[in-house]
Amino acid sequence: MDLPLVLNTLMLLTLMTLSTPIILPLLSPNLKNSPATITNTGKTSFLISLIPMAIHIYTGTESPISLWEWQFIITFKIPISLKMDFYSLTFFPIALFVSWSSLQFATWYMASDPYITKFFSYLLLFLIAMLILIVANNLFVLPIGWEGGSIMSFLLISCWHGRAEANTAAHRAVLYNRAGDVGLILCIAWLAYTSNPWEIQQLSSPSQTPTLPLLGLLLAATGKSAQFGLHPWLPAAMEGPTPVSTLLHSNTMVVAGIFLLLRTHPMFNTNQTALTLCLCLGALSTLFAATCALTQNDIKKIIAFSTSSQLGLMMVTIGLNLPQLAFLHISTHAFFKAMLFLCSGSIIHNLNGEQDIRKMGGLQKMLPTTTSCLTIGNLALMGTPFLAGFYSKDQIIESLNTSYLNAWALLLTLLATTFTAAYTIRMTVLVQTGFTRIPPLTPMNENNPAITSPLTRLALGSITAGFVITSYIPPAKTPPMTMPLSIKITALVVTALGIAIALEISKMSQTLILTKQSRTYNFSISLGYFNPLTHRSSTKTLLTGGQNIASHLIDLSWYKLLGPEGLANLQATTAKTMTTLHSGLIKSYLGSFALSILIILMSTQ
Repeated sequence: MDLPLVLNTLMLLTLMTLSTPIILPLLSPNLKNSPATITNTGKTSFLISLIPMAIHIYTGTESPISLWEWQFIITFKIPISLKMDFYSLTFFPIALFVSWSSLQFATWYMASDPYITKFFSYLLLFLIAMLILIVANNLFVLPIGWEGGSIMSFLLISCWHGRAEANTAAHRAVLYNRAGDVGLILCIAWLAYTSNPWEIQQLSSPSQTPTLPLLGLLLAATGKSAQFGLHPWLPAAMEGPTPVSTLLHSNTMVVAGIFLLLRTHPMFNTNQTALTLCLCLGALSTLFAATCALTQNDIKKIIAFSTSSQLGLMMVTIGLNLPQLAFLHISTHAFFKAMLFLCSGSIIHNLNGEQDIRKMGGLQKMLPTTTSCLTIGNLALMGTPFLAGFYSKDQIIESLNTSYLNAWALLLTLLATTFTAAYTIRMTVLVQTGFTRIPPLTPMNENNPAITSPLTRLALGSITAGFVITSYIPPAKTPPMTMPLSIKITALVVTALGIAIALEISKMSQTLILTKQSRTYNFSISLGYFNPLTHRSSTKTLLTGGQNIASHLIDLSWYKLLGPEGLANLQATTAKTMTTLHSGLIKSYLGSFALSILIILMSTQ
């Protein structure tokens, strides 16, 4: 049996099956899609994608496929090729599994939306764009999925375009991503000049890659994966529907930047400057996002900042030169992050749109399935032993502890891990325990399969995914055979410390005494003053400067100096020049007469 041919055929069949609800209505207008049809398409694609993954696990078969070659210049050709390797074959079933669960949940969550079919089509296109990026084998196909994700994120975030906040958030996402796309375009242009063709496996050798194009790739990943500096669009994107947030944060857009660095990692391999920048940027991002999440009260924004923090942890792993470990964290993170967003969507829907965790409480009896899955997701996010997040997060911190790199990044990462435990426990305590702080409501029926089935599937994945995936991912480097106990349990110690801090703060918050505001609290609640500094201050400076220039240049110079005042001054100067001798003084007149007579007498002789 020709295994590469079987592998390629099944992967292309998966993509074609997923594209069927989009293509068939274009070919035959009589065919109409429905949310159930699109959901079943996602389920079928997931089941098909399991076969090539199983073939790869048991045989190790990898196969690139070239579909077509475009040669528009004699000296430059662009093959349209796909890459069926470890990353794509493993991530395909994960992305489709999470998307299937999200689509099924959306059939209940968006049931009253009048444009639900269009919304499901947008979700499907969003997923297809990400899958194209995953299997892209060159830098011509990859930007198709890259830009497709940006376009679909804009359409999905602004799905409820009647809300001004949703439109603003969609525009912010596009603008911040476009700032990062500049780096990708510049890097592709540099590679077009130095590399022919744009095949990823045929890129220039690591020793020949200068730092400048790598900075372009890092800028692109910073914008797409919401690293520090280009991060404000991610919490703002929570204005979209919850199923959009689920796909956006778990397995599509935000992990595209990290996946780009995984694909191009051979270029980073020996460039210590680029790796150090990845390490420091990731450490700063994970701490900043965790700090902002500590004081947020919107349940979706807390989970959004946790995504940004975990993406920073993946960037740290890239900086450690461990791409496969970063991919492991992407894979495990997809399960529990999708489940957390679906749980938050269930809670928001059942509380008539309430998102403030201070107005919740005591939901364990009202929503037992949702709150149980929320607890599992929060424990996995913290890195609780033997849940999905533990297998990747603990290895990352162990690798950071045993690496010969700066202690600054290690300190920031450990502090962020403590904060992660603190804000997850805070969210769990305020949402599920204590007395009820919600207005009287009619209890919702949680036995709907569209709610419970996706949550229980993702909960099962959050429990078992780490163990299953780590059982066949080969380690990129040989781990140390011996390790001090203090280093081995560092991650668990800082997580336990965060839990203790959160429980103590929760106990203190039961009193009615309002705490005084502090600089630290204001820094966290104001998101590090980043939005006022970057948006309000810069905008105010530009507008004030433009107004001053306009008023001085146009009003003062043109209208005033060249207008009324200019004409008056011109007339005064002319009159003064023409009437210099007519001063009205007798001495001046007698002098002019004498001078005139003298000139006449001299001229007659």
